[in-house]
Amino acid sequence: MEFQYIKLANDLEAKVSGGEYRAGEKLPSLRSMREQRGLSMSTVYQAYVELENRGLVEAREKSGFYVRPLLGNLLHKPTTGDYSLKPVKVAVNALAGVLQDHFDKPEMLLLGAAIPDAKMLPVKQLSRIAREVSAVYLHREGGTGYGAPSGLPALQRQIVRRAGDSYDVYSGEEVIITSGCMHAINLCLRAVANPGDIILVESPTFVCYLQLIEDLNMRVVEIPADPDQGLDFDMLTRAVEEQNVRAALLNSNFPNPLGHDVATEKKRAVVRYMNDKGVPIIEDDIYGELYFGDTRPTTLKQYDEQGLVLFCSSFSKSLLPDLRIGWTVPGRFKEKVKRLKFNSVISSPKLNQMILAEFLESGAYERHLRRMRNTLKNQVGNMCRAVARHFPEDTRMSSPKGGLALWVQLNHKVDSLQLAVRAAEQGISILPGAVCSGSGQYNHCIRLNCGVHWDQPVEEGIATLGGLIKEVLE
Repeated sequence: MEFQYIKLANDLEAKVSGGEYRAGEKLPSLRSMREQRGLSMSTVYQAYVELENRGLVEAREKSGFYVRPLLGNLLHKPTTGDYSLKPVKVAVNALAGVLQDHFDKPEMLLLGAAIPDAKMLPVKQLSRIAREVSAVYLHREGGTGYGAPSGLPALQRQIVRRAGDSYDVYSGEEVIITSGCMHAINLCLRAVANPGDIILVESPTFVCYLQLIEDLNMRVVEIPADPDQGLDFDMLTRAVEEQNVRAALLNSNFPNPLGHDVATEKKRAVVRYMNDKGVPIIEDDIYGELYFGDTRPTTLKQYDEQGLVLFCSSFSKSLLPDLRIGWTVPGRFKEKVKRLKFNSVISSPKLNQMILAEFLESGAYERHLRRMRNTLKNQVGNMCRAVARHFPEDTRMSSPKGGLALWVQLNHKVDSLQLAVRAAEQGISILPGAVCSGSGQYNHCIRLNCGVHWDQPVEEGIATLGGLIKEVLE
């Protein structure tokens, strides 16, 4: 005999798994559910507690029961690829350029670009500050002249104030403002390496890293990354011992596309080893603020004792992509990075820096981040559940600890490049895994953007994508 509360709990679990109740959504109140089902209040309460014990919902004091953004244990984790630790020439620009054309089309469901939806950004607050700052700036200075090459001092101070323990800076002068994070990485890579040099990256990696390395005529050696634990430290040391690695380009906090968080001890060990070998690390921490846990994770820069970690980040993922404001703390390479920036762009747009400095000083950024983290965690949970519902049973996917990306591994029979073409015909953009490696791996994988606002059209888009995949396997 099945107890009434178990029957209700099973029914509600099916509704959660089926997408009727989404991550972050409140379940009906005890009173409402009692009236709907004709059960006693205690039976409904027992059912909700049962769902809480199963990890499907969470109780919030004086508020009710909410669906948890379940991120793990829905599907098996992706496997790692095969690695020879041999340097390779990268050739992804042509293909990536064709794919990126889809990202700019407003009629597309943008599951291919790792960008946050406007609905989760403080657009109204920034608009108000932009009007106020613009009026003062243009009236006072007329928009003439250039800003300081390293950046607006007021913005540099705000960045230092927010740094905490993330990186060891004593003044804003150690911060160089850039036009986004990739601009910072570009400057840092050029500061530490030359054409023909070997750059170490984890794999799968961010496609723009590979595009940049290709443009700079450098070579890449790929280190396998576990979907949960991050890069393989033993393989990293082997690569450095066996190859003349000139620099490493790493993201230890929720990297695109895997979204993992590297353990503190491994971060410390990586930096200590690379410091000892004299190999610079360019650290991309663009997703560091978008964590799903209770506290911000540490950075590689925190353990740098020799100024060999060139820290890079931006506000493109956490605030507003089109502000195009990033920064770097390049340690001992500061003067060279500063010169490279001056020789390429002279300075960064002063008005955008003023707007951002004012926003940061107002304290609104922290409030925004708290909301955004919660929203993102729910959206990732919804995306994970939708993939588990609509994709074939042998699908594997990552379990992001933060950030915007979800990495999905499909059956080897699936050609993700052909899938991207067919998806585009259906109005859906995805990123094929083939562009996340310089050695021809991951053609059966795709990356999905969890920054898109979750609604019924997104659910339907995932269902359509799952249908296209199943057609290939029939």
